[in-house]
Amino acid sequence: MISVKRVGLVARRDFLVTVSSKGFLFGVLMMPLILVVLITLVPKLLASAGAQMDVQVALIDGSGTLADALHAELDPAALAAARGAQTRASTEQLGAAGQQVAGAAAAALPAMPRFQLQVLPPDATEAGEKSWLTDEHLGKYQRRALVEVPAAAVERHGDVPFATYQLYAPRNLPQDAESTLHGAVRRALIAARLRATGVDPAIVRSATEIAPTQTTLVSAGGANHGGGQVLNRLLPFIMGFLMFMGVMMGGQALMMSTVEEKSSRVVEVLLAAVAPLEMMWGKLLGQLGVTMVSMGVYVALGVLALLQFAMFGLIDPLLILYLFLFFLMSYLVYGALMLTVGAAVNQIADAQSLNGPIIILLVLPYILSPIIGGQPDAPFAVIASFVPPVNAFAMMARLASSSPPPVWQVLLSLAASLVAACAAVWFAAKVFRIGLLMHGKPPGFGTLVRWARMS
Repeated sequence: MISVKRVGLVARRDFLVTVSSKGFLFGVLMMPLILVVLITLVPKLLASAGAQMDVQVALIDGSGTLADALHAELDPAALAAARGAQTRASTEQLGAAGQQVAGAAAAALPAMPRFQLQVLPPDATEAGEKSWLTDEHLGKYQRRALVEVPAAAVERHGDVPFATYQLYAPRNLPQDAESTLHGAVRRALIAARLRATGVDPAIVRSATEIAPTQTTLVSAGGANHGGGQVLNRLLPFIMGFLMFMGVMMGGQALMMSTVEEKSSRVVEVLLAAVAPLEMMWGKLLGQLGVTMVSMGVYVALGVLALLQFAMFGLIDPLLILYLFLFFLMSYLVYGALMLTVGAAVNQIADAQSLNGPIIILLVLPYILSPIIGGQPDAPFAVIASFVPPVNAFAMMARLASSSPPPVWQVLLSLAASLVAACAAVWFAAKVFRIGLLMHGKPPGFGTLVRWARMS
């Protein structure tokens, strides 16, 4: 008979030893601190390093009509307006939180380059001007670029498609200046082509520019939530990440602590006071408490962030309950398997071959979580929801998606997870009883199966 009291004593010992360590406190607080640093400190450091640069641009204009348009596009005001339009386009679907992050990222962009345009004679060639780009007397901070535009890039004859331009630059031209110059040349070419057909580019620009907006989601209570689409897209990944980190942290801790106790002979002292099954259940429940504390911290931080930006109404509160239920099932499956590996080997290095397939089974559904969340009703996503041990990740991704599954599928997936958890714990109990006192050559998977059949 398994004594609940002795199981509790083992669980309490493992729990207190882990949560009282400096490594655990550092691990729980490290991710929030990293996020704070990334959002606040890094943009300031990057912004302080953005020095403005001057770039000399030489233009070979085969059409003879592009110089004025390119002059206008390289004007500092025009470049600033183009960058502002790009920033607005990239953040139009973000809510309040996303816009703050995007604003910090925009502030961290390097200063806009200053371009000095020089129009070369019509008979200039690219081959003759390349030496100017790579002049050995150029200083380290002197930037140059050569733009060659053939006449066919502005005027088209018949059904022949437009030609394109070429940009030549030395290695010291930064990527920001290069992309800015590419954008300016493209806009100048469009303007020159429109003028060649008798159309005013200003009229076309005013007709094609539309003020950005964002999708407003409506929650069940009727409240509006701007920028909720970003949260919808991120939720499946967030759920998968929380489950992966919790299972990985708890499972690895179970395996390593078991190997350490076995190699140091501490396990022999413990077995004098408790039965092997009591020790196994105590270790499982003790590390479960540790991982529940860690997940509780991150879930609480997430809820506070959603409340701060008035977006908590977009999430079904049952999603948090499902997260802990499916995590419990996954933890029992993977934790029991990793505990089995720890009991079967004598050193951490010996556990790699046995632990490798378990890690693959854990990483694969984690990687697939955002994909399943993007297509929650696809046949693959539905089938994966009922195939242990990946079903917990697949179902959580579907629950966090914009198209949650019906309740009967959730309950069936939970039942499948429960069956898988019982099978994994049963297998672990059989192997744990034999392997805990075994020493010598590490066993293979076939040996573990024989142990399970013997006991």
